[in-house]
Amino acid sequence: MHQLLEIWFGWVLHGGYWGIIALMAMESSIIPIPSEIVIPPAAFLAAGGHLSMPGVILAGTIGSYLGAAIGYWICLLIGRPLLYRFGVYFLITHDKLERAEVWLERYETGGVFFARLLPVIRHLISYPAGLVRMNFWKFSLATIIGSALWCSVLAWLGAKAYQVQPDLISNVDGWVTFVKTNSHWIILFVAVLAVLYFIVLRLTSTKRTASSRSV
Repeated sequence: MHQLLEIWFGWVLHGGYWGIIALMAMESSIIPIPSEIVIPPAAFLAAGGHLSMPGVILAGTIGSYLGAAIGYWICLLIGRPLLYRFGVYFLITHDKLERAEVWLERYETGGVFFARLLPVIRHLISYPAGLVRMNFWKFSLATIIGSALWCSVLAWLGAKAYQVQPDLISNVDGWVTFVKTNSHWIILFVAVLAVLYFIVLRLTSTKRTASSRSV
């Protein structure tokens, strides 16, 4: 795993925006590349003047969307039986897929948005979206907004790393440690968004129930 991290890290350092797009596209598909090892180092380079911070976020968002869109269309075209049969070879287990489907059925477009901010389910949500033939434009909008927000959070983490440890860029293990020790900020951010979202769901559900009774 360490060797893979070094390879991916090298893509970011030497591939620039195209490397970011390629890695984030894989991260959003069947290849389990952690986005935490892609965007923060790229943002670190941007903080040092080697890349543009908006460019890093845009490249990450484009890559995430491309990977998710490919997954959506593959599942829409091949259907459930083939995905269940061959998905296990790409770490897409029945259990993970069923959890993603339940999440999508319960929260629909908002579920796709929040799935882009959550581990495990983030790279899986496009598959049930394709299976249930979710509206592609709604799927695309939620994916793009969620991906842009996630990339922005990770970019902030990379910029913070540059301020704290400007020599961190050449140390893969140091990056992993830094992300782990600062991940509580990301968790807190996602938790606040989730609470706000569920409050809105609760309020809108109450309003719909009240209006249906009045009719």
